[in-house]
Amino acid sequence: MNGLYRRVAGALGLLLAGCTVGPDYKAPPPAATPVAYKEVPPEGSAEAGIWRKARPEDAAPRGKWWQAFGDPELNALEERVNVSNQDLKVAEARFRQARALIGVQQAAQYPALAVQPGVGKVKDSGHQPYSPSLSPNPLGDFSLPLDLTYELDLWGRIRRTVSAAREEAQATAADLETVRLSLHAELAVDYIELRSADAQQKLLDDTVAAYTDALQLTENRLNGGAAPESDVAQAQTQLETTRVQATDIAVQRAQFEHAIAVLIGQPPAQFSLPAHPWQLDPPPVPASLPSELLQRRPDIAAAERRVAEANEQIGIAEAAFYPTVNLAGSAGFIGTAITNTFLWPSLAWSVGTTMTQTLFDAGRRKSVSEAAIAGYDGTVADYRSTTLTAFQQVEDNLAALRILERERRQQQAATAAAENSLRLFTDRYVGGLDTYLAVVIAQSAALQNQRNDVDIQRRRIEADILLVKALGGGWTSAELPPLTGPNPHLLEVSLPGTGSGMVPTSP
Repeated sequence: MNGLYRRVAGALGLLLAGCTVGPDYKAPPPAATPVAYKEVPPEGSAEAGIWRKARPEDAAPRGKWWQAFGDPELNALEERVNVSNQDLKVAEARFRQARALIGVQQAAQYPALAVQPGVGKVKDSGHQPYSPSLSPNPLGDFSLPLDLTYELDLWGRIRRTVSAAREEAQATAADLETVRLSLHAELAVDYIELRSADAQQKLLDDTVAAYTDALQLTENRLNGGAAPESDVAQAQTQLETTRVQATDIAVQRAQFEHAIAVLIGQPPAQFSLPAHPWQLDPPPVPASLPSELLQRRPDIAAAERRVAEANEQIGIAEAAFYPTVNLAGSAGFIGTAITNTFLWPSLAWSVGTTMTQTLFDAGRRKSVSEAAIAGYDGTVADYRSTTLTAFQQVEDNLAALRILERERRQQQAATAAAENSLRLFTDRYVGGLDTYLAVVIAQSAALQNQRNDVDIQRRRIEADILLVKALGGGWTSAELPPLTGPNPHLLEVSLPGTGSGMVPTSP
C-alpha cells in the first residue's frame, strides 16, 4: 500500500510539474568566422605604425578606452555622457522596463488569491413562481469569500513566457551598452572634428598673416616701380579668399560644439569649449582577434539573446495545441446578518478543476506556430547579419588605418615639396625672375597640402575610434545580467550608470 501511495504521489508531482513542449534552445552558429583579418594592422613604432598584432596577454581596449588619447578635456566630457545623456537615459529606462516585465510574467507561475467581501440586503419576491417566499421581509447578505485560481503549467507555456522575458531583459541590457558605446564613440569623433577645426583655423590664420605680408611686399614693389598693379590685385585676391576660408571654419566648429553639448545633456547656449589646436595622433591600441568579436560586441549579444527569445515563442505557440488545466477554489463566510456571518455554520467552500481544449479555430493556432517559426528564422538571420557587419566594420577601419598611414607619409612629402616650391618662387619673384602668378599658384598648392595634412590626421584618429567601437570597446558578453543569482527567486543586476536592483526570475 505504501508503494502505491508513493507511485500516486510521484505521478501527481509529475503532473503538476508538467513537461515542456517545443524545441530546446541551442545557440545558432554565427556567420563564418575568419581565422585572421584580411586587412593586416599597420606595423611600426608607436610614432609611425600605431598598431601591433594582438597577443594573448595584450590588454584590449577596456572601460574608459578614450583615456588612451591623453586629453583631460576629452576624458571629462566622456564622463558626463554616462550621467546626463538623454538617449542613454531612454535606453536605461527600457532596460528597467524589460527587467520589471520578468516579474509580470513570473506571477503566472503562482496561484492568484482574491477576496471580494460584499454587504447587501435582499428581499425575495412574494410571488415567485413554483416557490412562494417563506421570508417576505428583507434579509441581509453578508459575504467574505477568498477565491484561488491556478493554471497548471503542464506544457511549459508559462515557464517559456518567463524565460522569454528574461532573455528580452538580457537583450535590452546589451542594447543599453550598444547605445553607451555608440555615444562615447560619437562624442570622441565630434571632439576630434572640433579640434581638427581648431587646427585648420590656426593654419588659416597663420596663412592670412603670411599673405598679408606678401600683399605688403607687392605694394612696396609697386610703389618702387618694380611690379605691376596686377601683382597687387592677385595678392589681394589670394588674401581675401583665404580669409573667407578661415571664417568658414567657424561654422563647422560651432556645429560640432553644439553636438557635444547635446551629447552631454546641455543646451548649446550654456556650453562652450575654448579653442586650441590639438596634436592629432592616434594612440597605440592593440587590435583584438576576430574570434573575440562575438563576445565583445553588445549588439551581437543582443541579437543572440533575441534568437533565444524567439525560440521560446515557438514553444509557447506549440503549447496552445494542448489542453489548459485550471484549479479553482473558494472559501469564506456567508450570512444573513453580521452577527451570524462568522459562525461556523456560515462557512462555505468549493474546489474543483476545469480543462479547456480548443477543438476548432480555423487554423489560428497553426498560423501562430508558423509565424513563431518564421520569427525565429528572422532573428537567426539578423544575428548572422550583425556578426558579418561587425567583421566588415573591423576590416573597414583596419584598411583605413593601413592606407591612411601610407597616405600620411605621402602627404608629408607633398607638403614639404609644396612649401619648398613656395619659397623658391617667392625668392624668384623678389629677384624679378618670375611673375607673381607663379607665387600665387605655389601659395595655393602649399596651403592645400597643409590642410590635407591636418585632414589625414583627423581621419586616422577617427578610424582609430571607430575600430575601438567595432571591437566592442571595453564591453564583453560576460557583463550581461545572469539568468540566476544567489537567491533562486531573484536576479541581481548591476550595470554602469544604471544602478542595481533585484529582478524576479523563475524558481
